[in-house]
Amino acid sequence: MNIKILSANANLYSTKRLLEAAKKRGHDIEVINHTKCDIVIEKKNPVIYYKGKQLDKVDAVIPRIGASVTFYGTAVVRQFEMMHCFTTTESVALVRSRDKLRSLQILSRAGLGLPKTIFTNYSKDVKHIVDQAGGAPVIIKLLEGTQGIGVILAETKKAAESVIEAFNNLQARVIVQEFIKEAGGADIRAFVVDGQVVGAMKRQGKEGEFRSNLHRGGSASVIELTDEEERAALKAAKAMGLGIAGVDMLQSSRGPLILEVNSSPGLEGIETATGKDIATIIIKYIERNVD
Repeated sequence: MNIKILSANANLYSTKRLLEAAKKRGHDIEVINHTKCDIVIEKKNPVIYYKGKQLDKVDAVIPRIGASVTFYGTAVVRQFEMMHCFTTTESVALVRSRDKLRSLQILSRAGLGLPKTIFTNYSKDVKHIVDQAGGAPVIIKLLEGTQGIGVILAETKKAAESVIEAFNNLQARVIVQEFIKEAGGADIRAFVVDGQVVGAMKRQGKEGEFRSNLHRGGSASVIELTDEEERAALKAAKAMGLGIAGVDMLQSSRGPLILEVNSSPGLEGIETATGKDIATIIIKYIERNVD
C-alpha cells in the first residue's frame, strides 16, 4: 500500500514509530508536511500537490494534525477523502474533536459521565457560574488549550471569580468544571483503535500538580480498565466518530467521567507504559480497511 503520514514534524516519536511499523509490514510510506500541501479544487478532480509534485495513487493517510493548524490540516484530510483515500481519522471527526464545547455536548448526548461543566457568553455573574459548578475548588479551562496549557485550578471562590473575570476581560472563552477530588490528580488514558481498547495507562501528576499530562512532568503506568471504564471509552470514541482515539477520563465516586477525546493521541506514553506495539496495531487497522 501507498500510505502518507500527515505530520509537520517527521522527528516526533509517534511519526517515526508509524513509519517504522508500516515499513516492517512491507508498505510504501512517506511523511508529508500537510502545512506545505497545495490543494487544487475543480469539478470532479480533487488534486493535492506537495513540493511541486502531484500526490496520486495514495491508498491511505494517517493524520497527525497539530491543534494550531487544525483548519488547514483538516482541509488537506478532506481533500484526500475526496480522492477516495482511506483516512484513520475522518475530517469531520477531527474538527469535532478539536472543539471542546461541542465534544462535551456530543458526549453528554451519548449519555456518558462528565464533570459538570459551565459555559457562558462572557457572563458578568461569575459568582453564579462558580456555584453552578458546585463551588470551589473548580477547574477553569481555555477552550483552545492543549496538553494542560490554559488549565487552572482555582481553590477558592474568590480566586475562581478573579480568574474568570480576567479571562472575560481578555475575550478568552473558558469552560468551568467541577473539581473531582477523589481522582487525586490522576486520570486514565484509554487508547482505542477500530472499536477496541488496545492499551490503557494511568497518568499521575507530579507532587503539587493537579494536571496529569506527561508533557508537564506526570508519570504513567499500565492499568487494567474496569468493564465500566472500557465501555465508556468505546462509547466515547464511537460518539465522536473516531477510529483512533485517546479517551481521557477520571475515576470518580459516580463512575468514569470523560474529560476529553483526543483525535491525535501520542504513542510514546502508551507504548512505554504498556509495552505494546500500538503503531503496528494502527497499520493493521489500515490494512483491514483498504482493498
